[in-house]
Amino acid sequence: MSSTSPGEGRTILGHPRGLFVLFFAEMWERFSFYGMRAILIFYLLQHWLFSEERAYAIYAAYAALVYIAPVLGGYLADRYIGQRKAVQYGAVLLTIGHGLMAFEGSGGQDSPYLNVFWLALSFIIMGVGFLKSSISVLVGQLYDPGDARRDPAFTIFYMGINVGAATGSLIAAYLGQTYGWAWGFGAAGVGMLLGLLVFVWGRPALMGRGEAPDPAALRRPVFGIPLEYVIYLWGLVGVVVVWFLIQYQHVVGWLLGACGAIVLIYFTYEAVVKLDKVSRDRIIAAVFLIALQPLFWALFEQAGSSLNVYTDRAVDRTMFGWEVPAGMFQSINAIYIVMLGPVFAGLWLWLARRGLEPTTPAKFGLGLIQLGLGFFVLVWGASASDGLTPVLFIFLIYLLHTMGELCLSPVGLSAMTKLAPSRLIGLVMGAWFLASAAGNFLGGVIAQATGGEGLDEAAAASQVLDVYSSVGWLAVGVGIGVIVVSPFVARLMHQDESQLRQDRALAGQRAVGEPTAAGIDTERKTLKR
Repeated sequence: MSSTSPGEGRTILGHPRGLFVLFFAEMWERFSFYGMRAILIFYLLQHWLFSEERAYAIYAAYAALVYIAPVLGGYLADRYIGQRKAVQYGAVLLTIGHGLMAFEGSGGQDSPYLNVFWLALSFIIMGVGFLKSSISVLVGQLYDPGDARRDPAFTIFYMGINVGAATGSLIAAYLGQTYGWAWGFGAAGVGMLLGLLVFVWGRPALMGRGEAPDPAALRRPVFGIPLEYVIYLWGLVGVVVVWFLIQYQHVVGWLLGACGAIVLIYFTYEAVVKLDKVSRDRIIAAVFLIALQPLFWALFEQAGSSLNVYTDRAVDRTMFGWEVPAGMFQSINAIYIVMLGPVFAGLWLWLARRGLEPTTPAKFGLGLIQLGLGFFVLVWGASASDGLTPVLFIFLIYLLHTMGELCLSPVGLSAMTKLAPSRLIGLVMGAWFLASAAGNFLGGVIAQATGGEGLDEAAAASQVLDVYSSVGWLAVGVGIGVIVVSPFVARLMHQDESQLRQDRALAGQRAVGEPTAAGIDTERKTLKR
């Protein structure tokens, strides 16, 4: 098996130079995205003066649309413009969006600059849609089938994601909450511009990968305009649609509900009418696992909304004599993933060799239990202290939530590639990400319940803790129930020993990186549908 591909030229650490172009482009893109995310809820509350209820709804709709947009962007990339042009166009839209975030005006509900803010979010959402769905595919295209370097390449690439997420949260939150919003969003915008420049500069290192499947078709006129530019115009139409949706958040909820109902009805039809018994059992198991997604992410994504606000208002953030801006704590999850990802990958393999590895459904249950325990730890820490909650308990809740994420998210993605019949793989993976979007939206509903408008600080903090205690019990209860039924669900999965070994390898890789060779091919098929 060759370690280099013909025409690859000079390598870095044994990998094509294009990998490091994509590494830095994605690092800066995640720097900008997570940097903005760290302070967005504070910007909504403190600058635009939205009520907590409305601010949480806007944040939730934004997070949900960020999950939905890559389906459109990925489809257009695979079918028409190719991954390279999709990434470049997405980076341009993101740069515009982050640039528009600098136009903050005087704030308040009556400011004409509020419409600029809606437009900025819309450009960012569509930019993520085009870029995020294609840059991972580009990584896989740098390697020939069977190249042993592909899985390590995704681990390197994933490090770029988390380095960008951690540093973006730290820097943008520090600047935004210390010197002003324009500084924080400006830092995120500069990061995105750097990502775009790196990608354009490094184009030759991509060795022609990710180009349009039919370049000649892109030059054909549609109403006198080349098809390529028509697609870019449709991207701008998408910005207008998102501009509407982000202002009318309830419409996003209805869309998610309608799409979920359609997918469920179609799965039922396929299972009853068209699938054999084994495939039917597997699709039932997949639907079971997908159904747990909204609950997990609705609670996990309190991090950027209600937990962020609680950290700002009710936590003693003084460390080494310095009061740390609340948004900087958004970096903890990314740091923990870098630290713990390899640990979990090794743990599953160690347990597997001894015949002790939990089944996929049991891992989901463990993930939910750890999620609930994280809320319990915070509630206990706050109740046991006089006054402000010690900052230690913020580190602990993020630790338990990250451990829960590593039990559920990478393992679930691996399971979807195995459970779905080949002709339904795109739909199943699409349903997985749709469920994640629904979870982000439902997270806004939970965050709204924590709102303490009109309450004093102590009463507001108590209300947050009451909600966290309730959702903690819910997560633990559902997690225990999932573990109880996991043997039955595992039997529905019909996995023989060879499949289990392959799943362990996939799950181990996904715990520390982006998809493996099989996974990336699956995701490409997903985005084509």
